[in-house]
Amino acid sequence: MSVDAAGGATASPAPAGHHQADGLIKLCVGAVGVVFGDIGTSPIYAFRETFAGHHPLDPDALHIFGVLSLIFWSMMLVVTLKYVTIIMRADNKGEGGSLALLALINRESGSGKRWTKGIILLGVFATALFYGDSMITPAMSVLSAVEGITVVEARFAPLVLPISVGILIALFMIQSRGTAKVGLLFGPIMLVYFVVLAVLGLIHIADDPSILWSLNPAYAFEFFRYDPLAAFLAMGSVVLAVTGAEALYADMGHFGRNPIRVSWLVFVLPALMINYLGQGAMLMHTPPAAMSEIIHNPFFFLAPDEMRLPLVILATLATVIASQAVISGAFSVTQQAIQLGFIPRLRIVHTSSAAAGQIYIPVINWALMVMVILLVLGFKSSSNLAAAYGIAVTGAMFIDTFLIAVVLYNLWKWNKLLASALLLLFFLVDAAYLAANLTKVPDGGWFPLLIGFCAFTLLTTWAKGRQLMIERMREAAMPIAVFVKSAANSAARVPGSAVFMTSSPDGVPHALLHNLKHNKVLHERVILLTVKIDDVPYFGGKDRIALEDLGQGFYRMVLRYGFMEDPDVPAALAKAQNCGAQFKMMDTSFFLARQTLLPSSRPGMAIWREKLFAWMLRNAESAMEFFKLPTNRVVELGSQVEI
Repeated sequence: MSVDAAGGATASPAPAGHHQADGLIKLCVGAVGVVFGDIGTSPIYAFRETFAGHHPLDPDALHIFGVLSLIFWSMMLVVTLKYVTIIMRADNKGEGGSLALLALINRESGSGKRWTKGIILLGVFATALFYGDSMITPAMSVLSAVEGITVVEARFAPLVLPISVGILIALFMIQSRGTAKVGLLFGPIMLVYFVVLAVLGLIHIADDPSILWSLNPAYAFEFFRYDPLAAFLAMGSVVLAVTGAEALYADMGHFGRNPIRVSWLVFVLPALMINYLGQGAMLMHTPPAAMSEIIHNPFFFLAPDEMRLPLVILATLATVIASQAVISGAFSVTQQAIQLGFIPRLRIVHTSSAAAGQIYIPVINWALMVMVILLVLGFKSSSNLAAAYGIAVTGAMFIDTFLIAVVLYNLWKWNKLLASALLLLFFLVDAAYLAANLTKVPDGGWFPLLIGFCAFTLLTTWAKGRQLMIERMREAAMPIAVFVKSAANSAARVPGSAVFMTSSPDGVPHALLHNLKHNKVLHERVILLTVKIDDVPYFGGKDRIALEDLGQGFYRMVLRYGFMEDPDVPAALAKAQNCGAQFKMMDTSFFLARQTLLPSSRPGMAIWREKLFAWMLRNAESAMEFFKLPTNRVVELGSQVEI
């Protein structure tokens, strides 16, 4: 059976406040440790790439002041205004992310207005790009930090790749053990890291306080006026300073809106900007003879000689934490996509009995590990990887602006003039950054686009294939009223309960027809059970179970869950009422239909996509494990479906 991504139900308020039980300070510390890992490690490579990357700039006053101005105003417009101030208000019962935003748009638009095709495709493509980002971020972050050992001792250069690969393999190997204990260390380590960023920056700002004038946007405009092509190309590297901004929205469900806002405005933003200003001040006073060495690693040269090795170690820990956050995010996004019907069922392991959000998905973990290692070995340096890094992020940010446009106009009903002016600003900034990054496609930017298109193909093929399969099964389904009247009087009844899982709440399940055809018996109580995933993260209240008495011992039952929940059918049945005696698992049999797809020339999908869908269906996780059915009470009956 496939999970339905049906909507339109009236849900009780979901536990959006599941992160409100802890104090604000504790949540802020946790947010610093998890949410800001990606954007927090950007100073290691972002400023460097603008001056020593694929389109190097001369480190003179015009360019240094212009780049710092671009970085500051990018942080203010993209992160502070767009994400922290506006997009984070568009939470889906406390949850964020592209898929959660899609579900919010669907639910708030009313049951009569399903997502338009264009909005669905945009949201799915943003999710697909996230998988590319989740591969590049660990490779880029860890590699850039480990490269710092060459600043300590140049002879360590041959060790950079082996050390980076070793750290990354170890990181993926521990995922199955859960991150709860390691997570306790994340906050304090990142707090120390951000404090060190600020202190190192302040030391160099004190040498030249005039660097603070670079916060004036006039220097960014002067940069474009004097050297427009160089300024445009520099934006492809400047955007690296805001990579991770989308994580603020995606991780909102873990910590809440206010802790993330407070952490960003009070602590993280000042620390980051002070460090960038410090790097700029240092370059302003670097003698020409030393510039060629310092320009390739300005972050590590902020520290005095005796402190560089500890800084490399601290930066490496920070990049591991940033990588962990992205990997955990990939697990969460995959779980949402499974529940909303865009990805086949996969085995999901819960690594914490207390925190429902701490999950581990083996297939995703090992696929990410292989791709990350290949990236490190293929690109060999963080500077080469920087070319591939920006496109996935800027693409996702550009799509988020389209989605928030729907929210501003259709959901929040903002003043059209104000909304249009704001959206125009966002579109201009996002389009400029995306265009600047597209110039890096030949140098590595093709990789996230390739991964994005592959993931997009898989997600849309599964969603379309499921829709076609359900339609074909519905075409051949017998009306339930006719079946109950004829079968109840002709078939022998045996003690116990039979639960037939079906993806459609209409008609007779194939498994029921096959069972009657081959075994020629019916149980005393027959439950036709459909599990539906609603457009809310958590479905609470008494409306989870909807029951209809069909007569003659037949019942139609619909179980509703949110897209962040794990369906547990036996637990739900134990709470079911008004359908006879209480369910006992030893007296209950679960019947599942396993479909074998036969690709055909019927209208719907291309043959190659039908074959791809059939392969995905064969390799999907068993419904028995996905719905937590008792293994010794399950009967699978096969059927063939032509799509």
